[in-house]
Amino acid sequence: MSGSPVEVGEERAEAYPRSGRWLALAVLVLAVLLVAVDSTVLGLATPFLSEDLGPSSTQLLWIGDIYSFVIAGLLVSMGGLGDRIGRKKLLLGGSVAFGAVSALTAYAQSAEMMIGARALLGIAGATLMPSTLALIRNLFQDPRERSFAVGIWGATASAGMAVGPVLGGFLLEHFWWGSVFLINLPVMVLLVVVGAKLLPESRDPAPGPLDLPSVLLSLVGMVGVVYAVKETAAYGMRGDIAATGAVGALALGWFVRRQLTLPAPLLDMRLFQHRGFSGAVLADLFTVLGLSGLVFFLSQYLQLVQGRDPLEAGLAELPTAAGAVVAGLLAGRAAHRFSVRAVVSGGLAAIGLALAALLWLRIDTGYPLLGAVLLVVGVGAGLAFTVTADVILSTVPKNQAGAASAVSETAYELGAALGIAVLGSIVTGVYRGFTPPVGVPGPVAERADDSIGGAVEAAAGLPPEAGTALLATARDAFVGGLRIAAGVGAGVLLATAVAAWFLLRRQRLAD
Repeated sequence: MSGSPVEVGEERAEAYPRSGRWLALAVLVLAVLLVAVDSTVLGLATPFLSEDLGPSSTQLLWIGDIYSFVIAGLLVSMGGLGDRIGRKKLLLGGSVAFGAVSALTAYAQSAEMMIGARALLGIAGATLMPSTLALIRNLFQDPRERSFAVGIWGATASAGMAVGPVLGGFLLEHFWWGSVFLINLPVMVLLVVVGAKLLPESRDPAPGPLDLPSVLLSLVGMVGVVYAVKETAAYGMRGDIAATGAVGALALGWFVRRQLTLPAPLLDMRLFQHRGFSGAVLADLFTVLGLSGLVFFLSQYLQLVQGRDPLEAGLAELPTAAGAVVAGLLAGRAAHRFSVRAVVSGGLAAIGLALAALLWLRIDTGYPLLGAVLLVVGVGAGLAFTVTADVILSTVPKNQAGAASAVSETAYELGAALGIAVLGSIVTGVYRGFTPPVGVPGPVAERADDSIGGAVEAAAGLPPEAGTALLATARDAFVGGLRIAAGVGAGVLLATAVAAWFLLRRQRLAD
């Protein structure tokens, strides 16, 4: 291959050389790695970030989920934009922005600044994932090659989830918390430099104009609904929360109605008439919802409850990524041999049962149980997410690959935001119910009641006996909240497994 890579229109993708396709895939998974690493290092950095910036428990939740709020609101718009201006152009431009905002995040000076930086990171991140999947859809015309390519895509995301905690743990032991965000920069530079030469351009050959009112409606609708769910879970229903949720719901309804009347919609709502497409999207949404809140708090459990250092906590989470990598590479073959619904439902049921095992979680739970749970969660997620991504890509026309990929990623990010909001609020609500030991001063007890990180800091300033008693009480309350959240997550996953069994019946991957 010499000179500039051929521009791949929807009708010319098959002309791209075989070796070039796999080299291009290697570049695409760098973008996946970029996002996956960023999503996992935050959990490890939270205790250090809490100590330095002093966020309240509400601000801490916002730091965790504002990224998902924004990215969920913009993914559909960015998928449609990539279909129109070119997916390569959007991917490379978004990568540059992602790297620049990562540097801003690393040097945040307050909780408010961190929340704002994470929101900007969500805007940049919204350009990456839909572009990668859409380019895979157009690079790989052979269904079995595409299944394997999607498996590599998913496995890389899981590998990034493993690399993030381990690399982040190493950095946190030697540098300040902001360093975990700076690790995005070398990956971004490599992606842009190599991707500019290797990646083919692809776009919808007749996309129509980008409808800006639809962009605004999708953003307002998604953010409004998710915000209302989060705030209701944390504080109960209030008038302002109900009004925000109503505005969001009206905006989404208006968005759907507008798409049905536009000659060139931002999102073709007819895609949802395909049962396999709708089933795969719903499976992704509820699976991530059941998982994400627990994953967000698991790093805090390993460090602040069990006293592991950051690197040890990162290594402890490796079984999840290892299981997901192996399962993701084998998922397509398993779906061909058995069935789509057997693989997806089986994977979801495995995650649900693993989460149910956490009902027996204690402060001193040994690693064998934790490691086994994490491994089963990884295997189940690798099977389910890889096959649902393949179903979504294979059931839509090539010219709508960007929009369809964006729907898939929107479900993922919306599930992450709702999971952190709902399950995280359960953990926080149970935790705040604990009674401090007798003799702990009021201001210290108030600080400890705000978050488990606050309790660790507060205990350090007390006499040894009082500090130990306060820490034991706080840790017990935190683990109690985790157990309840695990039970809710298990119920969500098992119900989703049953729903997927029916929604994905007779669904097959293309031969």
